[in-house]
Amino acid sequence: MFKRLLFICMLCLPIAAWAFFKPVRVAAPELTGLYCANGTLCTDDMSRNQEAAHLYNEALHFVGSSVGAIEKKPRVIFCSSEDCFQSFGLGKRSAVTIGTLGIVISPRAWKPYYVRHEMIHHLQNEKLGMIKMWRAPEWFSEGMAYALSEDPRPKLSEPFEHYRSQFEHWYKQVGRDRLWEEARKL
Repeated sequence: MFKRLLFICMLCLPIAAWAFFKPVRVAAPELTGLYCANGTLCTDDMSRNQEAAHLYNEALHFVGSSVGAIEKKPRVIFCSSEDCFQSFGLGKRSAVTIGTLGIVISPRAWKPYYVRHEMIHHLQNEKLGMIKMWRAPEWFSEGMAYALSEDPRPKLSEPFEHYRSQFEHWYKQVGRDRLWEEARKL
């Protein structure tokens, strides 16, 4: 009886996660009706696929050459509609990285610095691990993404402007060569 109940629970867990924890849908966006090329670039509007590919490739190259090499290319879902973005249950955010599972870009975030920002979060998760990043100081995780993505906005809303300046101060002291070594100590 116990084994049968355990089996039923194991069977229902993925279904419940899919239904109630919508960000998990990043793992299989094709099941939500999105088109995915090569498993790494997905969109809800095929007419914008080239634009999405350009943003993806630019961010991948930028992060790789200025922050650190990405080991596994992330899946990035470019939503051209708010309905697509909200199908992942992400609220009012502009974009989000879900560990190393993938990145979701909202319609308002189809800009190079937003995609770079999220790829930096992906790189942080690769280099430091998802648990470490979940527990990392906000000034580090968000400050790094804002600063190193070359976000052109002169003033961010708080607390993000403070995070960016705090990271920039820390980064001047540790330098690019010791970035990940020192980040592991945070």
